[in-house]
Amino acid sequence: MLAVSAHAVVLEGVGHASIHGDDIASARAEARNAAMRDLALQYEAQVSTSDTMENGVLTESRMRLASSARARNVKVIDEHRSGNLLRVTVRGDISAGTASCEGGEAGRLKKRVAVTGFPLVYPDQARVGRIDDAGEILPQLLQQGLRDAGSLQVFSTTSTRLFPDLLNAPTMQEGGNRLTNVIQVAREMGVQFVVTGVIRDIGVADPAAWGSSVLDKMQRGIGASDMRRRFAVDMVVLDGFSGSPVYQQHFETAADWNAGPGSSSGFGSAGFQKTHYGEAVSGVIGDMTRAATDALACQPFMTRITRVDGQLVTLASGATAGLRPGDELHLYRSARYFDSLGGTPELSDSQMTVRLNNVHPDFSNGRMPQVGGQVNIQRDDIAIIW
Repeated sequence: MLAVSAHAVVLEGVGHASIHGDDIASARAEARNAAMRDLALQYEAQVSTSDTMENGVLTESRMRLASSARARNVKVIDEHRSGNLLRVTVRGDISAGTASCEGGEAGRLKKRVAVTGFPLVYPDQARVGRIDDAGEILPQLLQQGLRDAGSLQVFSTTSTRLFPDLLNAPTMQEGGNRLTNVIQVAREMGVQFVVTGVIRDIGVADPAAWGSSVLDKMQRGIGASDMRRRFAVDMVVLDGFSGSPVYQQHFETAADWNAGPGSSSGFGSAGFQKTHYGEAVSGVIGDMTRAATDALACQPFMTRITRVDGQLVTLASGATAGLRPGDELHLYRSARYFDSLGGTPELSDSQMTVRLNNVHPDFSNGRMPQVGGQVNIQRDDIAIIW
């Protein structure tokens, strides 16, 4: 009790929700979530604004409200219905959270992520040290780091290249406003996100310093040559349902390439890792791993609907993702328009939820309050936990 009182405060939050079709259970869950948000914002609210000006005139202003609070021992202390409006009051111990995304239900679930190849923009730079396999080894190391973090389901397709134009990647858009073929790759692999990128630079600072003459070798031996080597990579995390980027960052470093003759036999080899350059690259890969993990922690958990049979809904995720019987997911319709069939699908809230009854390793199913045909829920629509 003393520990709780020293680091937490007891607050009450109120949430409201509309009752649709006399579905009190769904309204109660929605009102409770709204009350939880009210609790968190009462404890600690962070307000950020973003303004856009053109020729000295304010053209756009955005405000974002967030909280990093965590709630424990939450109890519903009052529930009141007035017509089709339900009000729920909760009480809980609120304390500061370690991350702004840990309070949501999606934080306990493992999102599926595929890591594709990171092709070299300038392959000729890999000749020194024979590290031309960097485009496949780098994503393998990144994949291992993401898997070791333990919060994601990681799949590998390091031979896949998403960007036909490496100079403009990963920002180039194809016709129809699609970002490469990420949607197709995500669908084929059954993942929610795709991590990809390009290696911009692995060149040496002074190519002349790596000559084979006696003078070149002597200068390298006495440290008179510039032995530095650069490493620059762009990483982007793409949403597999829309193809839109959710995170993008440029990483770079430089260090001495002090590999002895024949000691380096590839990117990530034992000889490579012992060099100053290899150690610096390993540090960058660690930064990339943490950045991708943090970016995905703030995303909702989304999975495809694979079958709708009356009120029975089957999802493409199961126990390996952390889903359990009794979990409730919100159902969203995925729509495309005839004038932009290749564009990003739009999601609209169906105001329906599915409560899971049976959970298998790779799929799960449950029931929703109404027949799928009545609310137009069908295969390839989306189920979400926030």
